[in-house]
Amino acid sequence: MKSQPPSLVLRSLLALAACCQLATAASSKPNIIWIFSDDHSFQTIGAYGGRFKKLNPTPNIDRLANEGMRFDRCYVTNSICAPSRAVLLTGKHSHLNGKRTNHDSFDQNQMNFAKILQKNGYETAMIGKIHLAGKMQGFDYWDVLPGQGKYNNPDFISEKGETKHTGYVTDVITDKSLDWLKGQRSKDKPFMLMMHHKAPHRNWTPAKRHMDKYEDITIPEPPNLFDDYQGRGSPAHTQDMTIEKTMQLRSDLKVWKNGTQNAQYAKRNAYYQKHKPTGKELVRWKYQLYLKDYLRCIWAVDESVGRLLDYLKESGLEKNTIVMYCSDQGFYMGEHGWFDKRFMYEESFRTPLLVRWPDKIKPGSVNSDMVQNIDFAETFLAMAGIEAPEEMQGENIIPLMKGETPADWRKSIYYHYYEYPGFWHSVKRHEGVSEKRFKLIRFYGKDVPNGEEWEFYDLQNDPAEMKSEYSNPEYAGEIKRLKKELQRLREYYQVPAES
Repeated sequence: MKSQPPSLVLRSLLALAACCQLATAASSKPNIIWIFSDDHSFQTIGAYGGRFKKLNPTPNIDRLANEGMRFDRCYVTNSICAPSRAVLLTGKHSHLNGKRTNHDSFDQNQMNFAKILQKNGYETAMIGKIHLAGKMQGFDYWDVLPGQGKYNNPDFISEKGETKHTGYVTDVITDKSLDWLKGQRSKDKPFMLMMHHKAPHRNWTPAKRHMDKYEDITIPEPPNLFDDYQGRGSPAHTQDMTIEKTMQLRSDLKVWKNGTQNAQYAKRNAYYQKHKPTGKELVRWKYQLYLKDYLRCIWAVDESVGRLLDYLKESGLEKNTIVMYCSDQGFYMGEHGWFDKRFMYEESFRTPLLVRWPDKIKPGSVNSDMVQNIDFAETFLAMAGIEAPEEMQGENIIPLMKGETPADWRKSIYYHYYEYPGFWHSVKRHEGVSEKRFKLIRFYGKDVPNGEEWEFYDLQNDPAEMKSEYSNPEYAGEIKRLKKELQRLREYYQVPAES
């Protein structure tokens, strides 16, 4: 065989060296797996303690806390599903990304972090629930639920069109995610996988295999299950999200007045036919059904996390893969007599965040700095060694993960909820500012007395937010200070004046 000319040999060697250099650069960049659940409250994650800890609801999710970091003050900008997801993708508040309510359209053509990762050599995948209409952009592979999606035998939409699957949605999403990791991605590129679960969103339909879990256990009640809202303003009184009145026996709890032939729910239907509970007894019974179904849905999500973590270990991907777990917002587990979210009170304003990053995050560490979902996009880019664009409004939280809180780290968080009037739950529009101890909320609109109503809470003395201290002269100085801070944040985040 003829030898190649020297110049061609040299060019080949240079090309080979360049390829090796690219491969080395790719292998040095961490893979990122983002696990996102829907309406998963921090209260029902074992690592966060509280009244559910003894039930051991999340042993695999807790592994992330034990092997990484638990964030105790992670908050959302707007506690409702689709707007939260728009913030996740864009790193911008709702008024700038255009998705203020579930019913606003979302411009898929705008910048998102996945597009930037793609341009910088990452392979990206989105699997599961995104709740944003339109063709996904920035993802090499996407296979998502249409809208809210279904718990059983779900449909999926991808680049190829719509397909129907047999099985339980949490399992299907996990199978698809593992299939992509095992055989569909490029092995020579770092990757970003977003595994988004539908669970535990309303109507809390568990997998059949989990219906016996918690069956013979009484779920602890919150002390304010029968809250009368006397310490709050009119919005708490006029909401429509109570277990007592809003939660439906049939659609939410699968209880039919004439019974049901569905064996999965036969026991509860038989109980109702025999006892016909009313008043507080009915509220307590509904609470038990709600929490047990909710926890059963979480159990499948936790199994999903376990399957993923086990695969990473078996495949050798564990060491160079960051795993993050979060929810699109918090949720009420009967606190104030409620379910759902929306309010700026802690249970819906705060969301879980757990991060495992081998050799970067000290196992079992806890962070108490104030972080927010506008920070996620910027952090993903920083993990990949990419500078975030100016239009992103968040902060890179990697220093916090390493235990190095910057001296100028934020001391306050801005919140804004827009969906009123809407189809669900009648929570008035409001905005507010929260610090670690004090919180100021401004409800506004023509359906609020005098067009504006304020609440102020001392979270140190009243962590359950049972009594607004807005009229208490002892807090006048703090209230004045927080009103100035609210205005500063509005200007900083370029929030337009609201009518």
